[in-house]
Amino acid sequence: MLDIKIIREDIDKVKRAISNRNQNVDLDKLLNLDRERKVLVNEIEQLRTRRNKWSKEIGSLKKENKDVPRDFVVDVNALKNRIQEYDKRLLAVEKQIEDLLVRIPNIPDESVPVGKDAKDNKILRFVGEPRRFSFKPKYHWEIGEKLKILDFNIASKISGSRFAILKNEGCDLERAIISFFLDTHKKKGYKEIVTPYLVNRVSMRGTGQLPNLEEDLFKCANDDLYLIPTAEVPITNIYRDCVLEESFLPQKYVSYSACFRREAGSYGKDTKGLIRNHQFNKVELVKFVKPETSYKELESLVLDAGSVLELLKLPYRVVLLSTGDMGFSSSKTYDLEVWFAGDGVYREISSCSNFRDFQARRMNIKLKGERRELVHTLNGSGVAVGRTFAAILENYQQEDGSVVIPKVLQEYTGFDVISPKR
Repeated sequence: MLDIKIIREDIDKVKRAISNRNQNVDLDKLLNLDRERKVLVNEIEQLRTRRNKWSKEIGSLKKENKDVPRDFVVDVNALKNRIQEYDKRLLAVEKQIEDLLVRIPNIPDESVPVGKDAKDNKILRFVGEPRRFSFKPKYHWEIGEKLKILDFNIASKISGSRFAILKNEGCDLERAIISFFLDTHKKKGYKEIVTPYLVNRVSMRGTGQLPNLEEDLFKCANDDLYLIPTAEVPITNIYRDCVLEESFLPQKYVSYSACFRREAGSYGKDTKGLIRNHQFNKVELVKFVKPETSYKELESLVLDAGSVLELLKLPYRVVLLSTGDMGFSSSKTYDLEVWFAGDGVYREISSCSNFRDFQARRMNIKLKGERRELVHTLNGSGVAVGRTFAAILENYQQEDGSVVIPKVLQEYTGFDVISPKR
């Protein structure tokens, strides 16, 4: 959430930022409500001052055993009723202000390219060379089904479209990827944490999923609980309403979780196989840092996410997202896109973002001391497990239909190849 002071001081800048993100929020209405709030607060203060003064006089008269004029009591009661009426009006205005503020996206950093959508993203660098095949490479879903490690038909019968079942060595490979990611990031100073998969509305609001992204969430019908779209939500809410010592920062967490998303609006777009399922596994990285270090921490976050792909020897590229392609809460985002040999394209496997104080303001996460600043938060996929599984199948496939297991995973799987079943 943005500080309303920023909007008051430079509304044109904020309007441009929102326009660059292809979004529309009525900031003029917000400032009109803000002015109305100030008038109401001033009026209430004056009324309370008068009421307190008159109440004192009534108290003095009673102490001296003197009669209190009836019209004096009537006036004090009338003042009390007016204050209550103004308080109700103030509460309603503040609710409208809050509702508008939580719908305003974060202001992009000046280094973010202005653009309409993903076509305006900026490719920064390539890491690793795609393998050259002596045969036509297959898609991961074809490979997985022939190896009998993936089954989409049974998953569809059980749950509907865009779910997957892992079988046989596929289960071992999935667990190996998760364990490898966790172990690698823990060596880099991230502390492992396991959180609930169900969170309340306040938690979803805190990280920016609500109210704008509600259509992409799975909500429990009889409880005010949501299935998490990413472990970022519960981890970041750990310090909600907390005051942190500067010496306590940075705090770095790594967490494996299942994730649940409707993927609203993505129908027909990369929906085959494991790319955009409603349920998937992911290892998430979350940081709580000092304001002056957050952009440096973002760069190191990108390197940490990319390190696991490099160890797996999976080619990838780093992309700086444009204003039109960034997430709602982000001020700057890098995507890591891994190479998929089946159709010869790079697809997102990690998204690393700096939210600055946007989430901390919604969650009231402060720094202790004279600075009175808000903590800065960052998060990134470290990385998506299902997409890594798919990328391994496509990049390590052999002409005979087998798949070689990357060397760094072999100590976790206990085997070095998945061969076709007879």
